[in-house]
Amino acid sequence: MVDEPDPAARPRRRTFTAGYKAGILAEYDALASGSAERGALLRREGLYTSHIAEWRKAADAGAWGGLAPRVKQRRSPEQVEVEKLRRRNERLEAELARTKLALEITGKAHALLELLSESADCDPKPKP
Repeated sequence: MVDEPDPAARPRRRTFTAGYKAGILAEYDALASGSAERGALLRREGLYTSHIAEWRKAADAGAWGGLAPRVKQRRSPEQVEVEKLRRRNERLEAELARTKLALEITGKAHALLELLSESADCDPKPKP
């Protein structure tokens, strides 16, 4: 049984076109500051004041292109596989380094115990 949820059941983040954002900003700014109509506009469109603030900041910065939805670059299956293998390789190299360190420490501990054992065999203490 697979524990992965149905991808169709996952909610999708909404995206807005630059034209829609500019239109909503113009309509919002045309309404009186602090008026109930502004709240009604946001409720009607299902938006938050943070959307307006973010869009206004992008517009004021002259980044109307920034109002366009951010598009993630599609990676080819080969690129996805290469990235997956790169992460796996990094993880395995870190594991190998830890294993080498543990073996080195174990070897030093073994040599120390062997040295202690040899010195104990050579110098028996006389009984009084």
